[in-house]
Amino acid sequence: MAIDETKLNEFLGTFVTDLGATMNAPLVVLGDRLGLYKGLAEGGPQTPAELATRTGTAERYVREWLLAQAAGGYVTYEGDDADPRFYLTEEQAFCLADDNSPAFVPGGLQVALSTALDRERIEQAFRTGSGVGWHEHHEELFVGTERFFRPGYLGNLLTSWVPSLDGVEAKLRAGATIADVGCGHGASTIILAEAFPESTIVGFDYHEASIEVARKRAAEAGVGDRVRFEVAKAQDFPGTGFDLVCFFDCLHDMADPEGAIRHVRQSLADDGTWMLVEPIAWSTIAESLNPVGRAFYGASTSICTPAGLDGEPGAGLGNQVSDERWAQLTAANGFTRIRRAAETPFNRVFEVRP
Repeated sequence: MAIDETKLNEFLGTFVTDLGATMNAPLVVLGDRLGLYKGLAEGGPQTPAELATRTGTAERYVREWLLAQAAGGYVTYEGDDADPRFYLTEEQAFCLADDNSPAFVPGGLQVALSTALDRERIEQAFRTGSGVGWHEHHEELFVGTERFFRPGYLGNLLTSWVPSLDGVEAKLRAGATIADVGCGHGASTIILAEAFPESTIVGFDYHEASIEVARKRAAEAGVGDRVRFEVAKAQDFPGTGFDLVCFFDCLHDMADPEGAIRHVRQSLADDGTWMLVEPIAWSTIAESLNPVGRAFYGASTSICTPAGLDGEPGAGLGNQVSDERWAQLTAANGFTRIRRAAETPFNRVFEVRP
């Protein structure tokens, strides 16, 4: 075997980068939970002792955590070994210390870590070809998903996504009926309810535990009078004549996506709109082999594809469904028009019409 030493070292460099990222992912989530990032953002440059006092944590652990974070570029270091001080730049704080920032990232690492907690279940699915339903995952997935996706909804839903749909924003302001299908903990549903008080909104999800959380969130937000949440599947949620049906990052997860598409068509008003939000994807494998594609393929392997194999017919689409494939599926199940209305580095927003 002839080993090219340069190529070997390049690969080992990739491995070391991944090893460090994997070891530090739980530490990012830990720092979020313990308030360490918020403490850094509030206090400016601090010694480990000062941050430990501010956050009610142990100095020895905080020192090691800060060094790990600084080595990874998540925290900024100044001073010297005798007087080390650590702080967050504005950009780091924007991503790590502000839950409402559109670039808040700890929730994404919660999702990633949940896949490790489900490793044995996913391994068994690999061996048998069976599915793993969303409801079968560790609860960390449900919490992390809300915390990861909510910032994107806060940053884009009202400023870009809804305005990109022809005539929809005016309808919602005047008073419309909206179905948010696969709503999870209700982040998107509540944002719509707060923005469009004249509209009536119902969130549907088959996962009862998530619906219970969504109801609590709505009550806390003070929108319980115009939004409700019900346990129902995408293939049979109740109601007809909806002006807007929303699917946020969930259709690709379904074992029966075509059944869901047909039901959306039946539930929409004749002049209604379906807003289908899906992860960014590419038309060819070669195009998708990039850092974002890597993250999405990873999630697809452990979360999305197993969900799509849990039940009949077991489509198992995964999250990398091309625009062309969505056009085929919607056309085959009752819709005549689909266009990509908006996009972000992580999402595509489709306007789908009867």
